[in-house]
Amino acid sequence: MSTFMLLLLLASSIASLTTSASDDYTDFVYAGCSQPKYTLGSPYQLNVDSVLTSLANAAAFSSYANFTSSAAGGSFPAYGLFQCRGDLPFSDCDSCVRSGLSRLSAFCPSAAGAAVQLRGCFLRYGNDSFLGKPDTSVLYKKCGPAAAGGYNSDQLGMRDAALADLTSGAAGGSYRVGAAGYVQAMAQCVGDQSAKECDDCVAAAVAHLRAVCGFAVAGDAYLGKCYAKYWSNGVYTTSKTDHGDEAGKTLAIIIGLMAGVALIIVFLSFLRRAGHDG
Repeated sequence: MSTFMLLLLLASSIASLTTSASDDYTDFVYAGCSQPKYTLGSPYQLNVDSVLTSLANAAAFSSYANFTSSAAGGSFPAYGLFQCRGDLPFSDCDSCVRSGLSRLSAFCPSAAGAAVQLRGCFLRYGNDSFLGKPDTSVLYKKCGPAAAGGYNSDQLGMRDAALADLTSGAAGGSYRVGAAGYVQAMAQCVGDQSAKECDDCVAAAVAHLRAVCGFAVAGDAYLGKCYAKYWSNGVYTTSKTDHGDEAGKTLAIIIGLMAGVALIIVFLSFLRRAGHDG
């Protein structure tokens, strides 16, 4: 059974996303960790370490790579891949992948499977053979604020035209861009997808954006093996997210528990002081 039943981390809802000429390709988008952990020093951990080392080394001269390692134990293979954004030079891809590996180590210590999405790259590893398999499940989505004044036919038309560029027969390739008026769009598939699988994944991501982001001036949709996004006026800042709502609830629960503990401590201190006074 796959260990890649990921729990998205709430950090993705805290930082806004900005796409511009000066955007930071190492900005965090989301991460996920499997609940099962590997045993320290086990053959599987050694295979994971081997895969992650290979990914780090390959990023200096490639925008995509995948590896499988079973050297430490054939019964416990580890699989991994990375995909850098198509417009990044290899030097930036290398920096992005190394930043992603650092995030994985911090967010998902000893996780049997994990993934992290930064603005410029995506990394994933696990013990299930996910390489070469299509995956159109929605992992993360985020919509920007609604257009000023609500419905705007021009804005909507430009958005749909920019997104249509990503799915047109002329789009081709795993990295795609589109534009119409002041709306821009971008999509990319993971390099292990065939041309048809990439087309299907991008089409699913675009359909999802149209369905959930309504009149929003921007939107992101990250699926298992691709993503699609659009933004307006050259700068994209998002403020609404479904996962953010879940993260907000989690954060509220944590804050509530912390506040409850604090109140109990204050109350016990009051009782102790009252006892001493008595």
